[in-house]
Amino acid sequence: MGLLEILLVTAAAGVGGTGMGGLLATMFHRDSGREASLLLSFAAGVMVGVSCFGLLTEAAAPGAMHYVVMGVLAGCGITAGLNGLLDHRHPGGGLLLAGLVMAAAIALHNVPEGMVIGASFIGGTVRQGWTLAAVIGLHNVPEGMAIAAPMVAGGERRWKAAGIAALSGAPTVLGAALGWGLGTLGPTALTLTLSFAAGAMLYVVFGELLPESAGLWESRLPALSTVAGLLVGMLIG
Repeated sequence: MGLLEILLVTAAAGVGGTGMGGLLATMFHRDSGREASLLLSFAAGVMVGVSCFGLLTEAAAPGAMHYVVMGVLAGCGITAGLNGLLDHRHPGGGLLLAGLVMAAAIALHNVPEGMVIGASFIGGTVRQGWTLAAVIGLHNVPEGMAIAAPMVAGGERRWKAAGIAALSGAPTVLGAALGWGLGTLGPTALTLTLSFAAGAMLYVVFGELLPESAGLWESRLPALSTVAGLLVGMLIG
């Protein structure tokens, strides 16, 4: 699969996912905590399955385990640092500023997610790459909603709020180009890239998706949804 095709797929996942979330936030005003919780839990399970049975399996070449550990730790650490921006709120800044801060933070956060897609197309299979793009696009939907909802509540025009949410997904394309380029440099770079991508995904799962899912709905069903997603991720990994 060529670089241009990978970038187009990534753009659909990044810009399309956050843009769809932004549109949904401007269209619906009812509580959908249960549905969102199940959706996030399933996506988290798929991402764990693909990371452990796909990316890390491809990365774990003989004698390269120390690179795998380094890559995973780097992916977790850098993503955790970027993710810390998501918790930043300007005191007294209002809902509109909160939405803009969220958009900037998510834009930065989307770079390693794009690397996940780019690296998976190089180190894994086309099916694996398409699957990760779909899962990350799904993950970007609530992020787009998180951007647009406070902006609309703060008085911003709906179309502009949705547009800003969509633009926050654009850095995913840059990440895909980085992941693709690094993944073609050689076996060591490929191992580090795939491990970094897996670490980034694992942090997103355990640092974002599962806590958010648990907060949306206190039930056993999200746990079952996570297990179902894990099995799907294992099968397609």
